[in-house]
Amino acid sequence: MKQNLSQNINPADANQITREYFDSLLIEMRHIDSVLPSTTLELYGETFATPVMTAALSHLNNCHPDGMVEMAKGAAAAKAVMWTGMGEESELEAITATGARTIKIIKPHADNQNIYRKLEHAESCGCFAVGMDIDHAFNSRGQYDTVLGLPMTGKTLEEIKDFVKATKLPFIIKGVLSEQDTYKCLEAGVKGIVVSHHHGIQSFAIPPLKILPRIAKIVDNTIPIFVDCGITSGMDVFKALALGATAVCVGRELMTSLSTSGSVGVEKRINEITQEMAGAMARTCSPDIKHIDSSVIWQS
Repeated sequence: MKQNLSQNINPADANQITREYFDSLLIEMRHIDSVLPSTTLELYGETFATPVMTAALSHLNNCHPDGMVEMAKGAAAAKAVMWTGMGEESELEAITATGARTIKIIKPHADNQNIYRKLEHAESCGCFAVGMDIDHAFNSRGQYDTVLGLPMTGKTLEEIKDFVKATKLPFIIKGVLSEQDTYKCLEAGVKGIVVSHHHGIQSFAIPPLKILPRIAKIVDNTIPIFVDCGITSGMDVFKALALGATAVCVGRELMTSLSTSGSVGVEKRINEITQEMAGAMARTCSPDIKHIDSSVIWQS
C-alpha cells in the first residue's frame, strides 16, 4: 500500500507541498484567561463577520447556473467579503447588486488601457477594492501568458504605481510570494497583498504560510495581508492568522458547496469554517483575530 501511495506523489506539485506544510503546523493549547472569541474583520473601513472570504474565482457556471452571482449571494448572507476575477461587466454588476462587498481582481493585460477601463468600471458598479494578479503574466514556457485568448504581460513597478494612482479604491496585488515583491508593493503604495502561488502555477513554489511570517515582518501591520491557496478548514484559517494574515481566501472548498447547494451551501460552509476557527481561538487564549499569538504554532 505504501508503495502505491508513493507512486502518486509528485514532489513538484506546489498544492501538495502547501497541503503538507499546513498539516505540519501544530497548535499549542492555552486555557487560563481565555474568553469567547470575536471573529469580526475590520477591512477598509467596513466590518465583516469573518476573515473567511471567497477567492478571486471566475467562470463558475460549471458549478452552478449563474455561479459567480450565487457565490456572491452566499458571501453576502455570511457577511463575508466576495472576491471575483475575470468576467463580463454585466456579471460584475450583478455580483455587486447582491449586496456582497466585492473586490475585483484584474489580469495583467498587455493593453494597459484595458486595465484602466476595468478599474473605472469596478468603481462605477460599487466594488470596495480592486487589484491585479501579477502571477498570471507568464506561462510555464517563459513566454507572456494568454488567458482565454487575451494577451498578458509582466508589469513594472512604475506601471503598478500608475494603477494605484488611477483608482480611488484600495489597490491590492495578488501573487506575492517573496520578500522582494513585498518591498516593491509597499513602495508602489498598494493597500493590500495576497500571498499566493495561484493554485500551484509554479512547480516547487514555497507554501504561502512558510514565507508569510517574513512578509508580515516587512509589512509590519501597515496594510492587510491576505492568504490564498489550499485553505479548506477553520484550522487552516487559524494557522494563517496566527502567522500574520489579516484574512484568507477560500476557493475550491466553496466551489464544492456551490455545486451541491448554491448560495445556501456557500453561506453554510463559510459559517462552518468560521466556527471551527473560533474553536481554535477559544482554546488558545485568542480574544479576536488581531490577537492570535504566533507562538501557539509549532512545526512538527
